[in-house]
Amino acid sequence: MAKSEAFEIECPCCGGKLKVDPVLKVVLSHEAKAAPKTIEDIGVGLEKLKGAEQRREEAFNKSFQQMKSSKDVLSAKFDELLKKAQADDPTKPPPKPLGLD
Repeated sequence: MAKSEAFEIECPCCGGKLKVDPVLKVVLSHEAKAAPKTIEDIGVGLEKLKGAEQRREEAFNKSFQQMKSSKDVLSAKFDELLKKAQADDPTKPPPKPLGLD
């Protein structure tokens, strides 16, 4: 079996470097591309985290208030539909399906 030199290529997806053996058809090693810094300053990152905590708290309070008032909302909707049902004429036949007359 002929021994050939392994070669390096760059991954088109992640930009990492792959060392490939052409005879065995396997990846011998992989070197990941260095990830860029997501924040420049630790203070800026800390401020973002503090802001995120406040936004989560506001979202929770909004959801909590909606849940507290959901009983009143459902009751008001029920009352409105009940009034509409009582206003309908009970002797009137229901509409025919598909608009057939």
